[in-house]
Amino acid sequence: GEIDARLAELGIDVPEAAAPVANYVGYVVSGNLVFVSGQVTLKDGKLQHIGKLGDSISVEEGQAAARLCAINIIAQLKAACDGDLDRVKRIVNLVGFVNGAPGFGGQPAIINGASDLMVEVFGDKGKHARSAVGAGSLPINLSVEIEAVAEIE
Repeated sequence: GEIDARLAELGIDVPEAAAPVANYVGYVVSGNLVFVSGQVTLKDGKLQHIGKLGDSISVEEGQAAARLCAINIIAQLKAACDGDLDRVKRIVNLVGFVNGAPGFGGQPAIINGASDLMVEVFGDKGKHARSAVGAGSLPINLSVEIEAVAEIE
């Protein structure tokens, strides 16, 4: 498909959707919307980018963490669309949580790592509403977690 070709062109390998680690599911389809549970910085079965922004994690590493979360969101969307990412009509909303040191205010710059990727992959369909929220902590001290809503056909 068109989106798979764009991913290949960008050198992005979308993994299998990660299985939930607690009592929830990776995504829920309701009507033509897909609600994707918060995705973290999991790559090749290992958690990446552990620590706080403004302390042990740089802005650039935080943006890479957000980009990895976005790749994992795409993996969940691919599963929700039975493998056909061309069914994604629109990325509707992203909510990004940033594990920041006290006083860290760069959440929007961090979540840009995910927002930029959605537009790179989906073009205008990747433009979305968004929140970038500071968190005092995240599970396992991860630096970023992002949830999403997408419209599908």
